Amino acid sequence: MEYSCNTLFFLLLLLSSNLLTLFISTTLYSSSCSLSPHLQTTPAAAEPDLPSEFLAFTSPQKLPLGFNRNFDSDEILPSVGSSCTLFESDLHRYMTYQVNGSCPDDELLSQKLLLKGCEPLPRRRCRPASPSRAAEPLPLPSCLWSTPSDASVVWTAYTCKNYTCLVNRGHSQKAFDDCKDCFDLAGRESRRWTGHSTSSSLDFTIDEVLATKPPGTMRIGLDIGGGVATFAVRMRERNVTILTTSMNLNGPFNNFIAARGVVPLYISISQRLPFFDNTLDIIHSMHVLSNWIPAQLLHFMVFDIYRVLRPGGLFWLDHFFCVGNELENVYAPLIESVGFQKLRWEVGRKLDRGEELNEMYLSALLEKPLNNSW
Repeated sequence: MEYSCNTLFFLLLLLSSNLLTLFISTTLYSSSCSLSPHLQTTPAAAEPDLPSEFLAFTSPQKLPLGFNRNFDSDEILPSVGSSCTLFESDLHRYMTYQVNGSCPDDELLSQKLLLKGCEPLPRRRCRPASPSRAAEPLPLPSCLWSTPSDASVVWTAYTCKNYTCLVNRGHSQKAFDDCKDCFDLAGRESRRWTGHSTSSSLDFTIDEVLATKPPGTMRIGLDIGGGVATFAVRMRERNVTILTTSMNLNGPFNNFIAARGVVPLYISISQRLPFFDNTLDIIHSMHVLSNWIPAQLLHFMVFDIYRVLRPGGLFWLDHFFCVGNELENVYAPLIESVGFQKLRWEVGRKLDRGEELNEMYLSALLEKPLNNSW
């Protein structure tokens, strides 16, 4: 009997202590266990207001034949730049159209999105604007060095409304435009990379570069930011196939490139190069890769160039420009860190904007090692 009373006493004591603890915690310390008033009333962050066509394109799509081992899934997610969702207003304009109808005439908007990092752009289910009276292109080989027909371009996005204006703007226009004299194929373009324009050690010729490799081993490659693709045309004349990346910066560069019978790639410098590892024989870039690109982004880009070049492939860095101390302190170490072997490395003054700016040019011919290139 005494044992039962003691047991009952301890049970009552335990229950009382728990009730007391619960009372104290719910009265004295309730503020420490609850959200502060402003957090309680603040709504959750709003979801992006994305266009319905964008959502339709980027939503998971079931594979018609079910699970696929290559995808390790039964669905596919179309590729699109994640930065697109950061520019809701522009994205709405770009993805608002009548399905199966005509696309808006919005080349400037699409390029604006690309340059902001919305790359690749989402696909659309509409037909783009085309010239109202398109003409057949000139045949090869005459198209390589001929100005194409104005009828091959939709001109609404550009200041010039015909090729005559573009050809003459290098002489008549004082304002800056990217590659302002490029469309004049009878001017400076006719002398590029031939050795006839200057005796400067910075100006490598195509034949000098090709001579560094066994005959016939330079077959395919890429020109980054290649203007109107004169480099690709010169190489085509030597049985080398070059693709040219170019943006339409106040001129129909991509149309012009295609009309010349070589292949344009409409991508910015931010996009990972769309080639598999160890595949290209040569990559060239003139002026585009320079100190206007953030150094870390440039470092990523040069490594991407190294990635897609085959062992023994060439990277021709043509007239890279920067301020004098930047070359020594930033860009030379950056390039050297990637792992190329130097075949040529020429440095000279850039004087077109005045000697006082202390600008420098670097022209380099770099080779990915044939062996142990990883």
